[in-house]
Amino acid sequence: MLENKPTLYAIDFGTSNSLLCGVNAREVDAPLPLDPAAHDPSVLRSILFFSETTQQYFGAEALDRYVAEGMRGRFLRSLKRFLPMPSFEETRIGSKAVKLEELIGVFLREMRRRANAHYGVDVRRALFGRPARFSENDANDALAEERLGAAANFAGFTEVHFCPEPTAAAYDFRSRLTEPKVVLVADFGGGTSDFTVARLTPEEQEVEVLAIGGVSIAGDAFDGSIMRHKVSRNFGADVKYKVPFGSNVLSMPRPLMESLCSPADTCLLAQRDIMTFLRDIKSGSLGKDDKQHIDQLLCLVEDSLGFQLFESIEHAKRELSDREATELKFDYPGIDIAEPITRAEFQTFSAPQVDAILGSLDRTLAESGLGSAGIDLVCCTGGTARVAALSAGIQSRFGAEKLVRLRSLHSVIQGLGERARTLS
Repeated sequence: MLENKPTLYAIDFGTSNSLLCGVNAREVDAPLPLDPAAHDPSVLRSILFFSETTQQYFGAEALDRYVAEGMRGRFLRSLKRFLPMPSFEETRIGSKAVKLEELIGVFLREMRRRANAHYGVDVRRALFGRPARFSENDANDALAEERLGAAANFAGFTEVHFCPEPTAAAYDFRSRLTEPKVVLVADFGGGTSDFTVARLTPEEQEVEVLAIGGVSIAGDAFDGSIMRHKVSRNFGADVKYKVPFGSNVLSMPRPLMESLCSPADTCLLAQRDIMTFLRDIKSGSLGKDDKQHIDQLLCLVEDSLGFQLFESIEHAKRELSDREATELKFDYPGIDIAEPITRAEFQTFSAPQVDAILGSLDRTLAESGLGSAGIDLVCCTGGTARVAALSAGIQSRFGAEKLVRLRSLHSVIQGLGERARTLS
């Protein structure tokens, strides 16, 4: 606990998880226990549930209430992913159209409320982490930061600063050093993979950033590749059908299946016109298992099971980091999935994601003016760093002896706290 009250909050608003710590000019507190119901109370899962009466719930309680209320209402996750998308402006909560900035602002406001209650203060200044790149498109990248700033204002923050997340992790790692080092920090989150090349000197307050880069591909994209190649056929990806009075044999539209393969987009399939279209496909389906697969898709969407399904997918992905094979299971009334998956299969169909991430790493290295030999240490944080092919690609560039694992969930928030201290 801080000896003096915080004057500023450091906030790591993540695609999957969010953390906060209080900061003043002399001290950085440990990450705040924002979610007592969570396995790790310092980690508030970035999920938001609006009940049918529009009551709001957050984190672990959001999931519990969602299940308790029969999976009715709006269950939202991965909202950060939509920040750089100009096409996503708003969604409906009950009968009300709600802008993206307001949705995220509701979540940030609750983080601020809990922190203010914990410390007994009213803090209106914040330093937010942000990906090195929200988007490869400069205009969309700027839009994302602008929207996050607007969400922070909605939450009650009147002074908002930003710091790239891998740079924040570099601040955290600097505290371990006894001599200057050139360090590559790789932060593999749920929505983005970010890189910073920095020269770290223990006694200096600032971090000398030599290059920064990233790509909006990370954990969710790997989960989506498993859905696309191993699971989606159970939900109609291979369905063939005819429309009434038509003779052409049609396939399931790719855009629908791509929405199914995105943890953030699955809920969008619940729109009335899409559900009507899926029922029409079912009535005109041709294969012997097609109707069953469409029934499973309708069940998945109607009962809002996307979150639970992707939790099963993520569990299988984690197992493949340590095992050569596993079985992806999902059992629910009306849905029965048991798909074997090997690490070799996963590496084959996730190769485009691995290549894109490693390509971004190589570009960041080139921008720094250093080759891999010029890097003293490579610090990896985030759960996606455990994906075997990604880990192998990093080792092949730098050698295992240079690799250091940072605290998966706490390195960014602690580094943000150190950076925020200079602003207090």
